[in-house]
Amino acid sequence: MKPRAIILHAAGINRDLDAHYALEMAGADARIVHVNAVREDRNLLRESSILVVPGGFSYADALGAGRLFALDIASFFRDEILEFVDRGKPVIGICNGFQTLVKSGILPGDDIPGIGARDERWATLTDNEHGKFECRWVTLGVEQSPCIWTQDLPDTFVCPVAHGEGRFLVSEPADLELLAKHGLVALTYALPDRSRADGRYPDNPNGSARDIAGICNMKGNVLGLMPHPEDNVVARAAGMRKGAAGGGLALFRNGVSYAEQI
Repeated sequence: MKPRAIILHAAGINRDLDAHYALEMAGADARIVHVNAVREDRNLLRESSILVVPGGFSYADALGAGRLFALDIASFFRDEILEFVDRGKPVIGICNGFQTLVKSGILPGDDIPGIGARDERWATLTDNEHGKFECRWVTLGVEQSPCIWTQDLPDTFVCPVAHGEGRFLVSEPADLELLAKHGLVALTYALPDRSRADGRYPDNPNGSARDIAGICNMKGNVLGLMPHPEDNVVARAAGMRKGAAGGGLALFRNGVSYAEQI
């Protein structure tokens, strides 16, 4: 049987259909489920194998991008999502979904050696350094990490970005060192030749520290990233930024394949 994937929907989410298409192409039984349905039936999570928090502008990004969606998770079914994560099931948060996972504390997680649990959130996604919404194709460098979503991907692939608050920052420089030390930086902004962006705009479109485009948790089953791999899963836009058309599909196939094995 195909692994069941739940794509959470809330007011303002607008990339759920794209995520659904990508997951179906990757071999999942994908279903878009409103957040209120999960509040009413917690078994929806327990009976599913993949969880996707898609992109968009949840609740119109009131109080900050992803913040109210994060409050939904923290207030109503945080325990169920933590159980989902603890069981090793694949979770991915894309763009607004990445913001939501970070602001709800699901990512980077509270089990990182040297960091551990803290009373205050120490990582965030905030306004782009140049103060404007970015909508462009970017090259992503695939880093060595435990992330199940990025295993065996090519060194680089391309995706579009579409965000105004995508700059990844941490409270202390030492926190960046620990993220890197434990291999939790899964994806970085890069040049087409795979050299590092080194913070240069527009290769790094938002000014993220260390060119971070995506991070994973210690188990490797949770990935959050700002770019949209679901918008490059078919060969219909060849030649964009010298990347392979359809290059995002392999990432979703990894998640589906992993879910089939657990």
